[in-house]
Amino acid sequence: MDDPSAPDPHPPERRGPGVPIDRAAILLGLFVLAVILLLGQIHPPGPATSGTAAAPATTLPGAPATTLPRVTTTTTTTTVPPKAKSNAPVLVANASGKAGAAATVTNDLQVAGWTVQAPINATANVATSSVYYVSGQKVAATGVAATLHLPASAVLPYTTAAPVSTIGTAEVLVVVAPDLAGASSTASGT
Repeated sequence: MDDPSAPDPHPPERRGPGVPIDRAAILLGLFVLAVILLLGQIHPPGPATSGTAAAPATTLPGAPATTLPRVTTTTTTTTVPPKAKSNAPVLVANASGKAGAAATVTNDLQVAGWTVQAPINATANVATSSVYYVSGQKVAATGVAATLHLPASAVLPYTTAAPVSTIGTAEVLVVVAPDLAGASSTASGT
């Protein structure tokens, strides 16, 4: 017979219910962390926003209070030069009597992203500024007027009554009067 005080050569296997669940929870947590890190390498965050965002700590369902570490992501914003607001070429004519007014307005429009042509002088001076447009370019003309802080009533269809000899290939014409010549940022040129 066996002596009960003698050590058992084959100790019974310990099958406690907590041991395999703890190991499984730890392995599952490590797996999730590895997947998160791997996905961060495969799909880096895009330059949509600027700042820092932190993911909340997560507790795995059914696991005994195992939490994953917080992951912090930082993204950057890239400044892109302004694109042309429209492909409609804009011509600016000076009808203000102030030297350099058309060149200044042309520069302001170009900086704002509009496609501009070389400024010209009008055939006559006018009292108020106007923005003329050829057929199909009312939206562009309205945008130019808004850029120059002119009212919507200043946007008109182009006719030969405009104080220029020709608009050439331009599709939007800005006629600069004293009201707009005084609002321009600098004075130089035509």
